[in-house]
Amino acid sequence: MKKFNVLSLLVASAVTMPMTAKTAIPLVYEQENTGASYAAPEMKSMEETPSVTTLTNPFEFSNSKKQVKKFQDWGKRRAEILAEVQHYELGVKPLPTEDLKMDASFEGSTLKIVLTRNGESLTITTTIQYPQNGTAPYPLLIGCDMCSFSRQLLERGVAYCSFTSTQVNKKEGGFPGSTGDFDRLYPEYTDGGGYAMTSWGVSRIIDALQELGAEKTNIDTKHLAVSGCSYAGKMALYAGALDERIALTIPQEPGGGGVAAWRVSETLGKVENLGATNHNWFIKDHEKYQGENTQYLPFDQHELLALCCPRAVLVFGNNDFEWLAEPAGYVSCVAARKVWEKFGIEDRMGFSINDGHGHCQLPQVQYPELNAFVDKFLLGKDADTDNITYMNAKGITIDPTPWLKW
Repeated sequence: MKKFNVLSLLVASAVTMPMTAKTAIPLVYEQENTGASYAAPEMKSMEETPSVTTLTNPFEFSNSKKQVKKFQDWGKRRAEILAEVQHYELGVKPLPTEDLKMDASFEGSTLKIVLTRNGESLTITTTIQYPQNGTAPYPLLIGCDMCSFSRQLLERGVAYCSFTSTQVNKKEGGFPGSTGDFDRLYPEYTDGGGYAMTSWGVSRIIDALQELGAEKTNIDTKHLAVSGCSYAGKMALYAGALDERIALTIPQEPGGGGVAAWRVSETLGKVENLGATNHNWFIKDHEKYQGENTQYLPFDQHELLALCCPRAVLVFGNNDFEWLAEPAGYVSCVAARKVWEKFGIEDRMGFSINDGHGHCQLPQVQYPELNAFVDKFLLGKDADTDNITYMNAKGITIDPTPWLKW
């Protein structure tokens, strides 16, 4: 049984490509949160927060007018955004400490994780599917409840397993907002939303894989991906944004509460804006920022997306469904990509918003974009991801420029 050492979790260890001016920036880290030692910024009330009607500036530090100038500044700024996302929107995703005990086992292809804290236990199990080709240890895609392209990746040499959200949360939709298995282990965080709990669950799978090692599991934990669609697309985004051990995050059609910027969604039609989303997914206090109060939220979803930087992310959208708020998703993607561009690593951030297919059914026309990101960031192959910024104009007439005043 493993007892977590919090000090070891704060040591920033990174995985990089061969050193050049561009690739010296890490592709992934070996710790869940390398910025955990930074102090959180002051958390102001809605009444104390200035009104920002355009998208908030991801480069400006929270309690000053200082700006991120170079990549070395990003770790501290990222830590600020992460703290604000948890305080104003998500609830606390606790890092494992010595009072959380983990017993991980692997038999056949089944991973079993028993987590014990506060006199309570929670069990997560998953079965790993291995590809017929490729070379062990294999990169791994973790699918959040559902993934529409797992077979496609298995054929390319990537292993697959599914994280089942009800193993952490047993209420309707997997997100309780009050009671559930996570809450028994962490009663001090019962006000947290479903996505704090499910992202915590994904991270514990990664803990177990790291502890067991590649010799036991045949999994390369330096090349992990996470994906999901719709509500599970949000789940995947939060998991990838909050855990720096995930090399590639692929949210598919996540809608409001995922990639789509709350402020932009307020200007659209019948979409999943902040007032219309499922509030069991977020902290209760988040609801008060709906409507015209959205302008007082100290961040927006483009900054959630930017938490993945400098790691890789590929966003898939679908114009055929108004509810998904793809115009807001498009503006958010353009805004977030500015962070990767700032550091000269824009090849690590892409988005593809298309139409002509069902919800959560990735069409073949988007396979080349998926394959390029998988080849480059999971399989270590040479692939062109420099300009994957596709947006089919159907139904989208929005200009992102006015939203990016910074």
